[in-house]
Amino acid sequence: MEQEIERCAALLREGKVLLYPTDTVWGIGCDATNEEAVAAIYRIKQRNEKKSMIILLDSAERLPHYVEQIPLIAWDLIPHISRPTTFIYPTAKNLPAKLVHDDGTIAIRITSNEFCRKLIRALGKPIVSTSANIAGEPTPKTFEEISPEIIRQMDHVVPHEFASSIDYKPSRLIKFLDDYNFTILRD
Repeated sequence: MEQEIERCAALLREGKVLLYPTDTVWGIGCDATNEEAVAAIYRIKQRNEKKSMIILLDSAERLPHYVEQIPLIAWDLIPHISRPTTFIYPTAKNLPAKLVHDDGTIAIRITSNEFCRKLIRALGKPIVSTSANIAGEPTPKTFEEISPEIIRQMDHVVPHEFASSIDYKPSRLIKFLDDYNFTILRD
């Protein structure tokens, strides 16, 4: 795994786009701080640039680098999450404008996938995680369901052997409303 992590981290540093396994579905990803790489994902997915994308972090300790004001309740919820959950935080920072929603929020998941955690640590930055499909088409649940059109546009496809922890469904989605309140947008 270490060789693949180093290879992927090097590609991400060059602004390349990967198809990789996450703790939910296969994702299209790049260095989340690289504006050009983020733009490439929007082109590949034919996604409306007004729609933000999720980023992955390896640990909650990195949140202050990308969120200006972390709601107090986040620190209570994060340690108790038992399944992949993406939180929508207010006041994003240090990220390309395309990743940030018009209201200033950012969707972040602390990944439990070993491959993703190691890749984020090796890169030292968050990675984009968006489903491996053209915008508006169904989300592929397995690698075999990913369109050849998507695969052809990748700079690198991570080998299937690293996909052991895929849950095959999108993450739970929770939006923080203020320091003490949240709403579940997708369960």
